[in-house]
Amino acid sequence: QVQLVESGGGLVQPGGSLRLSCAASGSIFGINGMGWYRQASGKERELVAGISSGGRTNYADSVQGRFTISRDNAKRTMYLQMNSLKPEDTAVYYCNADIVMGSMGSYFMNFWGKGTLVTVSS
Repeated sequence: QVQLVESGGGLVQPGGSLRLSCAASGSIFGINGMGWYRQASGKERELVAGISSGGRTNYADSVQGRFTISRDNAKRTMYLQMNSLKPEDTAVYYCNADIVMGSMGSYFMNFWGKGTLVTVSS
C-alpha cells in the first residue's frame, strides 16, 4: 500500500507565495520520477513541474521562473515553492510519482495523490 499525501494549499493573494509538499509512504523500495500536476475548473489536468530521481527538473512555460520543484529523497517528500502567484494558478494541485516496489525493487507503479486546492484571489 502506497500513499501520496499533498499539503500546503490554501487561499493566497495575487503576488503571494505558497509551498506545497507531497509525502510518500507505504511499501516503497525507491522513488523514480515525481511531478506536480494541476487541474483548474473545467480544464484538463496539466503538468506543472517534474523532477527526476537525480534532481533534473522541468517546468511548464507558464510557471517557469516562478515555481521551484525539489525533493528530499531521505524523507520521501517532494516540494513545490510557488512565488508570484497569479489568479490563473488557481487549481487543484496533484502529486504524481513512479514508486519502485517489491523486495528487490523489481517493478514500479505510478501513483497519484488526492490533491490540494490552491486559490489565488484578492
